Amino acid sequence: MSLFSGSLQKYGQIDILVSNAAANLSIDPIVSMSEKALDKLWEINVKASIQIVQAAAPFLSDGSSVIFVTSVAAFNPGTGFLNMYAVMKTALLGLTKALAAELAPKTRVNGIAPGFVPTRFSAFLAESAEILAEIESKILLKRLGTTDDMAAAAAFLASDDASYITGETLVIAGGAQSRL
Repeated sequence: MSLFSGSLQKYGQIDILVSNAAANLSIDPIVSMSEKALDKLWEINVKASIQIVQAAAPFLSDGSSVIFVTSVAAFNPGTGFLNMYAVMKTALLGLTKALAAELAPKTRVNGIAPGFVPTRFSAFLAESAEILAEIESKILLKRLGTTDDMAAAAAFLASDDASYITGETLVIAGGAQSRL
């Protein structure tokens, strides 16, 4: 029985799928990170996104949209203490491209790469005024992102306004450095 079967009997096909799984269990350097932490990071940050698309694929409607939430850190891993998390999010950039090719032309696959957004996930960073000031100093718009900023970007990519966009990752980081 599919993960989606019960809901599909009630609602029909899937038009929009957003994969927003994320975890960062360790701030250890990559060379000393435990295998257990590596496995958990992979399972949550990458494997779960693959499995949700595998489960949903038979039910995606014509013109459907899949959106992965990655991170601005994916474009420049290795610049802080979230190195392995950033590498996992870099994998989602490749997954976006690969699945865009596999699921076209029926389904568009894109990503959004948020900059820093104060959430429960990033609360440990937001507790330090010094860290927040450093983050804001790198943002051209001089403000932190909001969950509404990210939702608007996802809504755009899911909409008909983005009907000719697939295999791309939209950076929503207020102008912060974001390319490999």
